[in-house]
Amino acid sequence: MNKLDSVATDVATVKLLIDGIFVESRSTEWRDVVNPATQAVLARVPFATTDEVNAAVAAAAQAFKSWRKTPIGVRARIFLKYQQLIREHMGELAALLSAEQGKTLPDAEGDVFRGLEVVEHAAAIGNLQLGELANNVAGGVDTFTLLQPIGVCAGITPFNFPAMIPLWMFPMAIATGNTFVLKPSEQDPMVTMRLVELALEAGIPKGVLNVVHGGENVVNAICDHVDIKAVSFVGSTRVGTHVYHRASQTGKRVQCMMGAKNHAVVLPDANKEQTLNALAGAAFGAAGQRCMAASTAVLVGDAQNWIPELVAKAKTLKVGAGHAAGTDVGPLISCAARERVEAYIASGVEQGATLELDGRKPVVPGFEEGNFVGPTIFSGVRPGMRIYDEEIFGPVLVILAVDSLDEAIDLVNANPNGNGTAVFTQSGAAARRFQEDIDVGQVGINVPIPVPVPLFSFTGSRASKLGDLGPYGKQVVMFYTQTKTVTQRWFDDDTLHVGVNTTISLK
Repeated sequence: MNKLDSVATDVATVKLLIDGIFVESRSTEWRDVVNPATQAVLARVPFATTDEVNAAVAAAAQAFKSWRKTPIGVRARIFLKYQQLIREHMGELAALLSAEQGKTLPDAEGDVFRGLEVVEHAAAIGNLQLGELANNVAGGVDTFTLLQPIGVCAGITPFNFPAMIPLWMFPMAIATGNTFVLKPSEQDPMVTMRLVELALEAGIPKGVLNVVHGGENVVNAICDHVDIKAVSFVGSTRVGTHVYHRASQTGKRVQCMMGAKNHAVVLPDANKEQTLNALAGAAFGAAGQRCMAASTAVLVGDAQNWIPELVAKAKTLKVGAGHAAGTDVGPLISCAARERVEAYIASGVEQGATLELDGRKPVVPGFEEGNFVGPTIFSGVRPGMRIYDEEIFGPVLVILAVDSLDEAIDLVNANPNGNGTAVFTQSGAAARRFQEDIDVGQVGINVPIPVPVPLFSFTGSRASKLGDLGPYGKQVVMFYTQTKTVTQRWFDDDTLHVGVNTTISLK
């Protein structure tokens, strides 16, 4: 973190959004936003003051009074306009994302597009926020439910998907009638802020969406603030666990999507070429910086003979800057991230795993200062090794060997994480047994990264998730609304009930 004085600088500053106005923070704590391929400083982001966080929440609380009563069709049309604006600016958004996060341009477009799908879903809020009605449940009595907004909600998002994950959060919260305070990752907030600008252009009123930046102090302020009713978080297990417990203690609804160790189980009858391509793409895409990356391969029986071909496939991937043509694997987000991944690779060697492919210190001409680690593959990995037990969050694939599908299922279920898993096979019977017996929230069958489309909800489980409702889909409508049940009876003058009824019956 850098301390900035009042000396002018040519580097742009990232603004806060409070009550519909982009404002310069008065903070004395700032951080550089750095291009991970070049180390060039792109902007400086403030760590918001307590007063600025309070102002953002106060603006959201004031705006909620009118926004909650805004007709549902008005809300829906804003998000129809918003998805159009995102499409029109897709190239700009992808370039900005690639520059500050490091992803390849095609992957950056995918990041934006998967968020866009949630915006499209939010535009259908008229169908998603329907209650239920039971007519004449007793003599002249009807019962119905309302799904009403809960108030000011907040979101804390990670660096690895600076477009998609903010778009998981604030569109659905706002579409359901809430107001929102967003805290993007301080490592790459620029594309998030551009998306926020487009949201305002689409018609989101002042105060309905607010943005503050910062680190631990701002996170804690969000967890503690009495006027915030719900918090959504995506990030590391360490921070997510802290957020869940701290925010829950103040009575908030909390959903935390956290770390993972996703296993791809490969049966020997799987289509070899399709499976090898899927493993390489899911393990090394986005430089492995995905909570749903297939970071662990479990090769069953004769599939263990495929390791040389998998290594050969990984060697064909080009490491380079995200904006450079033909790049498959971009840089890690920071120098610290690169050093951490390199330390994991060293630990794998020290603990006896076989280093089939070493991606440390790749040569990337023209980008010698970049945070690059190339595709790395270990075989002979066992539980108890750090490279298996801990999430590496880099382009490192660890391979375990088992003799049967049952042994593979037991191995996956013994791991504490439950974000995602996949099985590769041409056997319907094996796939069905896997999907029924595996204790993981999201299952792919010949699909390496089984993140569901927004018609469904993100359903990570066990140590990968805290809170019982996931982001987007039907579950998040329930997360962002309060179910109110109304039981009513109307009387005609000639059917008035006579006498006092002291029972609980509605007859």
